[in-house]
Amino acid sequence: MESHIVWHSGAVARQQRLEVTGGPGATVWLTGLSGSGKSTIGHALEIELIASGRAAYVLDGDNLRFGLNSDLGFSAADRTENVRRVSHVAALMADSGLVAVVPIISPYAVGRARARAVHEERDLPFVEVFVDTPLEVCESRDPKGLYRKARAGEIVNMTGIDDPYEPPEAPDLTVHTVSESTGEAVERIVKVLGSVSGNP
Repeated sequence: MESHIVWHSGAVARQQRLEVTGGPGATVWLTGLSGSGKSTIGHALEIELIASGRAAYVLDGDNLRFGLNSDLGFSAADRTENVRRVSHVAALMADSGLVAVVPIISPYAVGRARARAVHEERDLPFVEVFVDTPLEVCESRDPKGLYRKARAGEIVNMTGIDDPYEPPEAPDLTVHTVSESTGEAVERIVKVLGSVSGNP
């Protein structure tokens, strides 16, 4: 980073913003394999938060690759940069008073740790949710046909097939889409979010 760049603090206090957004901002980071249920849970969580009067927005990993991350592929370096960028966007959104819901694979532990650190440095709540769904279940769902293409050799660097996924060792919450419904998972996430942000 250039030494002459200085962070500019705004004139509006965080407390003032949360009075408009319905509560303090935070980031809910959903990590897991493709097909684990991250996006389904993330969008259901957004609906629940909005219905309760809390401003929220889903930072969908695929959608971000149409714009912000359109220059990135799926190499280890590009995946790391993808997570880095999303981490900072989520932190800005959380600081604005929104709940940033981030359902992205984020396969590497170091990247997720850095995402948490970005938030901790700014005193912003960060909830890591591990959507723990076995590979065989994700592969049977295969909503985008990615596993089929990976097995056929049509795509490479597929997380869980020829690229590793490092499960979180101490997530804030683990949900199991095989044994609990989307609604149950959302309910549990909302409770954890309330405990860390002080506002359910």
